[in-house]
Amino acid sequence: MMDRKSFLKSGHLGSLVGAFLYFDISFMIWVLIGPLAVLIAEDFHLNAAQKANLVALPLLGGSFLRLVLGYLTDRIGPKRTGLLGMALTAVPLVIGWRVADSLDDMYFVALMLGIAGASFAAALPLASRWYPPEHQGLALGIAGAGNSGTIFSTLFANRLARWFGDWHVVFGLALIPLAIVFLIFLLIARDSPDRPEPKRLSDYVRVLREKDTWVFCLLYMVTFGGFSGMANYLTVFFNTQYQLNAVRAADFATVCVIAGSFFRPVGGWLADRVGGIRMLILLYAVMSLMLACVASLPALGVTTTLLFVAMMCMGMGNGSVFQLVPQRFREEVGIITGIVGAAGGLGGYFLPTILGHLKQLTDSFTPGFLILALVAGSCMAVLSLAQREWRREWIGEGGKVRVAPWIEGDIETTF
Repeated sequence: MMDRKSFLKSGHLGSLVGAFLYFDISFMIWVLIGPLAVLIAEDFHLNAAQKANLVALPLLGGSFLRLVLGYLTDRIGPKRTGLLGMALTAVPLVIGWRVADSLDDMYFVALMLGIAGASFAAALPLASRWYPPEHQGLALGIAGAGNSGTIFSTLFANRLARWFGDWHVVFGLALIPLAIVFLIFLLIARDSPDRPEPKRLSDYVRVLREKDTWVFCLLYMVTFGGFSGMANYLTVFFNTQYQLNAVRAADFATVCVIAGSFFRPVGGWLADRVGGIRMLILLYAVMSLMLACVASLPALGVTTTLLFVAMMCMGMGNGSVFQLVPQRFREEVGIITGIVGAAGGLGGYFLPTILGHLKQLTDSFTPGFLILALVAGSCMAVLSLAQREWRREWIGEGGKVRVAPWIEGDIETTF
């Protein structure tokens, strides 16, 4: 009870809610092509590699554009950046609704939907800058739970397309909730007075020289990249592997996406209490095991259960990574959020690309899932090695932090 009261008093609720809503609607739009890909593929007669390219392009666009929005967040503030991002997100929706009638058109729409994916770089700093280090995990977990917007796409996109008899209409319908969230965000969100000075390009270069930046990028490529990539590709996977129709395949994808969406705040909350690194090592181990089991392509119910657990680990891992990032890079939170977020989007791009292209080459999803399992296991090993180096650098006598770039107090709070 005291923790909850302390949390509510320590920040700005309107900005936290605004960050969540902005992230939620943006995520819904960002992954919109994922469930619709089955219907689009029927119209354009796409093979496995083409379907993978289509669902991967929004993730690639989001990866690069997050760097841009991260830079803008430091220059003009997260609120203005968020408003600009939502306004620009309407452009590919209008094109997908009224113009797109070929695969090349849809490739362009898919890439430009990355604008919505770039919301990460503005939404999380908007929430983060209002809260002290001891509440970073929970605050960023709540804001980041906006990835639950994925559920709306997987659950309703194909149903609406079937209802209206045209998948193009779904892009037009998405403009309605986007406009509503734009107005709410405009009214309730507010930039924190604790705003860092605008950063120069040299500041980005300096952050990129830090080894920890690359460690966090790798970790987030697997957790967030795994979640976003799976969310975009699972409808195609269930349709291709188990011959489910577009609506039913999206329903099974929704079950898995729910796990990754709603367990993100849990990951941040637990990381605040037991340590982000402990959490991540365990989560990568479980994730690797679940993906290795999926590689055997068992019955539909077993596969769904395994993917549910894997996605749960990815969601909790997202919260755990961003419990650590703002503490390590408190003054560069806008820059590092953009960089790490870009890496996450890049991981999301590679996941469907790996699965789809290997399916095209080998006529099986098994090699792709085995590679993903190996990558998750590698992250566990990298984090274990990095932890030893961090302990040597930061622990002084008595188990206290000698130099505290992460967090004041007992090192065990973080590790």
